[in-house]
Amino acid sequence: MHERIGYGSDVTRRAAEIRLDALLRTACDVIAERGLANTRTADVAQAAGVSQALVFYHFATKERLLSQAFAYAAEQDLARLDAVVRSAASPLVKLRRMLKLYAPTGRPTSWSMWIDGWSESLRVPELEKVSRRLDLRWREDLAAVIADGVREGVFECADPAGAAWRINAMMDGLAVQFAVHDRVISRRQFAEWIRLAAARELGLEPAQLDWSAPAQDRSRRAAQPQPQPDAVS
Repeated sequence: MHERIGYGSDVTRRAAEIRLDALLRTACDVIAERGLANTRTADVAQAAGVSQALVFYHFATKERLLSQAFAYAAEQDLARLDAVVRSAASPLVKLRRMLKLYAPTGRPTSWSMWIDGWSESLRVPELEKVSRRLDLRWREDLAAVIADGVREGVFECADPAGAAWRINAMMDGLAVQFAVHDRVISRRQFAEWIRLAAARELGLEPAQLDWSAPAQDRSRRAAQPQPQPDAVS
């Protein structure tokens, strides 16, 4: 009897966890569409096909719903980052993958959510803690990959932490322009400028950071001599 009761409680708890995960994923979709300030618990309940009472059962307040949804989105990004950082790839490959991971792809809904979250962080302490944690992790992991590359002789950089700050800041700024202002910059320009900035920081050729090209093409393009300006007579 006790075993059956324990089994039932485990199933019930697992079902509740699944419902919570589904609610958080739905909340992220609604927030990306409506914005943090304009998202209501009723909107999330309707999108999830559940009662508003169930939403309040899991989150108690609208503020907790929004902050936990934002944290949920952050954890998804951090999980993808961890997969890159913990891989057995070389520092150069890790850097290339991190830049690709950070770059906007498809519709910029994810970046729209982060930009919205940064704005709301000025007023909502819980959101500020989440966004600060994500930003810090990105910079720390980027700096660690750069430092590994310096030790292996792949990168030339006297200040990995400073380089990580500058690369990260440029990506943030370009991503805001890309997500907020339609057609101000293209996705191709974004990628080219990020590769150029990172290459200059680390003593590389931009082609070495091209995540869209096959490895042999990257090596061949990096080895090509750069055009020299015409000599002045």
